[in-house]
Amino acid sequence: MIEHLHSTWAELTAPGAPFALSATTVRGIPMQVFAGAPPHMRAIWEMAAAYGDRDYVVYEDERLTYNEVSAQVRALAAHLREVHGVDSGDRVAVAMRNFPEWVVAYWATLSVGAAVVGMNAWWTGAEMEYGLLDSTPKVLIADDERLVRLAPHLDAVRAQIPLAIISTRSTAGPADTLRWSDVANAASAPATLPDATIDPDDDACIFYTSGTTGFPKGAQLTHRGCVSNIMHLGFWAAASGLAKARATAAASGEAVPAPAPAAPAVFMAPTPLFHVTANNCLLHPATLSGGKIVFTYKWDAGRALELIEREKVTNFSGVPTMSRELLAHADWATRDTSSLAGMGGGGAALQPDLVEKIDRSLAGGAPSTGYGLTETCGIVTANSAAFYLAKSSSCGPVMPTFEAKLVDDDDNEVAPGLPGQLCVRGPAVIRGYLNKPEATADAIRDGWFNTGDVARIDDDGFVYIVDRVKDMVLRGGENVYCSEVETAIYEHDAVAEVAVFGMPDDRLGEEVAAAVLPHPGAFIDEASLQAFLSERIAKYKIPARVWILDQPIPRNASGKFVKRELKKQLLESLT
Repeated sequence: MIEHLHSTWAELTAPGAPFALSATTVRGIPMQVFAGAPPHMRAIWEMAAAYGDRDYVVYEDERLTYNEVSAQVRALAAHLREVHGVDSGDRVAVAMRNFPEWVVAYWATLSVGAAVVGMNAWWTGAEMEYGLLDSTPKVLIADDERLVRLAPHLDAVRAQIPLAIISTRSTAGPADTLRWSDVANAASAPATLPDATIDPDDDACIFYTSGTTGFPKGAQLTHRGCVSNIMHLGFWAAASGLAKARATAAASGEAVPAPAPAAPAVFMAPTPLFHVTANNCLLHPATLSGGKIVFTYKWDAGRALELIEREKVTNFSGVPTMSRELLAHADWATRDTSSLAGMGGGGAALQPDLVEKIDRSLAGGAPSTGYGLTETCGIVTANSAAFYLAKSSSCGPVMPTFEAKLVDDDDNEVAPGLPGQLCVRGPAVIRGYLNKPEATADAIRDGWFNTGDVARIDDDGFVYIVDRVKDMVLRGGENVYCSEVETAIYEHDAVAEVAVFGMPDDRLGEEVAAAVLPHPGAFIDEASLQAFLSERIAKYKIPARVWILDQPIPRNASGKFVKRELKKQLLESLT
């Protein structure tokens, strides 16, 4: 199977092929790019005009076609340009749930050459103030929850920047707030978008990183980077599908069948649009391919299953805990999930047991994953179907326009076969962190972005993420990778959620600790878990302290576990 992937890979990236590569210089760094890639994200949106009356956006019980969204995009784009003077190099902040208005605001802003500032919908008012003052947008488009939250801080913001406000689904906001129905009125939309001058390396969006210390950093994702990610997603689908077909044909002695025309995909986006998982890896490919994207008011596994059945969702992509919750939900057995062709996602590694559970549970689908970061505009690697089952601990090979290397703490490349910090270089690496030249210089050196993840790469080129550099326990001189311990704990049938972290220890420096949430009605305690792990991992890796939780592990807006918050709470409970 792997040899077919390698040959198909070379074939699809050869000169004249659909994903042909060419050499160019991006921001002074020589690299490979896709020769036939569209020049910018406005071009991606303009291609979507061909899809007309197809369903495009479904939000709960609301439904909009491509034509309906396009009319609103043209109306809002004209308003942004004519009323607020929004042009190339400017910014428009968007702060709301995954409402259809987010999608309209996104394409309207990019189409006039401005950048979208994707504001974290979970931010407090003070954090919103910081984000607005850091990004200095001309316009804020927000829902009622965000406007109410911002209200006590709005005077401080407007004292420094002349911010115009558009409200989407409320009458909240100051007296001069503009209403969505007035600025995005499809009935009065012009026939075309305003003219715009867009360079491939202009900012397309500013997405804020989690901010492990201090204030969050605004990552500057470029048009070239976002387009490259779309191409990577399409490339992996084509390469993996063709390689699998060729391997199957070789095994049976039959000819490779001609690919059947694919129906438009239906994506469910359970994570927020202010992150690359939902925006770049779901909204973008859905738009380019004429697919449908399904949003919910908030994450609820039961409601998600209802919508999967109703909308015939083909691709579910969230954080791993969401896939676990879907499979464990009582409605999984009664809902029709036969449309699902792919299930998985990113944001964290899918544990091998979950890969196998997805494969067993999907009647006509397969597990999938991707490894990437905000700073890479989306995926760096991808893995799915037979390749994922063959290498269930791997996030897949590095995509064509990326170079990858593993380095030690001194930036020296490590010997082949050894783990090291994963660094990548390519057109999808961000331009930098907004207003933070020192952070940019520290993270990106000679074009190489240090992901902060420890990885190893096997002889087939498949990447294995061992752990975060800062998510490792140094126990008596031994490195304990938290993800390895979590993977072992998830093998216990009683475990619904787990987070492993380090706790201070006078003798060893750090000791391994874990917080475990059992499935409803299931029993597990510290002693039984330790006994269970004693047959699976080395003794020094077994948690010396286990907290059994009665509430889910705290998560951030994208659904990832917030280990720092959990660790702080648990350690404080010991004092």
